[in-house]
Amino acid sequence: MWRLPLLLFFIASPVLAQEQETAYEALRVVGTQFNRAAMNRVISVTGVDGDPQPTKWKILIADRNAPGGVRELQVANGRIVANRAPSRTIVGSTEGATISTSRLNLDSSGAFSVASHTADKSHTNFSLVSYTLRTNDRGQPVWIVTLQDEARRPHGTIHINANKGNVTRVEGMYRGANMADVQEDRGDPGSREESRSGNESDDGDIYEVDEDEEGENALKRGIKQMFRRTKRDAENMFERVRRPFEDFFNRG
Repeated sequence: MWRLPLLLFFIASPVLAQEQETAYEALRVVGTQFNRAAMNRVISVTGVDGDPQPTKWKILIADRNAPGGVRELQVANGRIVANRAPSRTIVGSTEGATISTSRLNLDSSGAFSVASHTADKSHTNFSLVSYTLRTNDRGQPVWIVTLQDEARRPHGTIHINANKGNVTRVEGMYRGANMADVQEDRGDPGSREESRSGNESDDGDIYEVDEDEEGENALKRGIKQMFRRTKRDAENMFERVRRPFEDFFNRG
């Protein structure tokens, strides 16, 4: 299980990072082995079953020369292992869906640090992590990190702004219960609409409250307070894990 003291994780993370590629490293492979200009056309970056990082990253690129205008590249072990049409149909236009890499300040390793700390504070056990980096409906790059058990059942999902490092949404956590379901098509960047079933805080962030809890004001207040604490912790942690992509890419 990945519910470890945060200090222990930071001690172990350099060793783990040597074994598994982060999203930034996969993007650098695409930029150097495929096309540097592709860095301006990234639609999404997805990795599943991370422990804590996945063994393979799937990167969707807007490409007018590809069937349907989208190319899917898969990166593993420091090289491109697949170059093909997307395995899923992309719904709608890709216009406005590409990620501005100049606004990326959080690698998948940093996203894991935030998600792991959130899980620890909410007493959520997990074994595997799945990642999706894409833009939200405001054009901001967002990490969607889903925590899973060994059977790949989701236990919680955390949305993290990849530019500022703040947590903007938490689903299925804080109550010690497993999630009934998670956001559909989390690996499909064509699905641009996000559910607004939760409650909205003053700054537009979302925290989830089950329908049968709507009347329990004390519980709602407790969830909201924990959500705000999570945001503060993430902001403090961001200063330690912040990693501008352009600096990383150019140093490579």
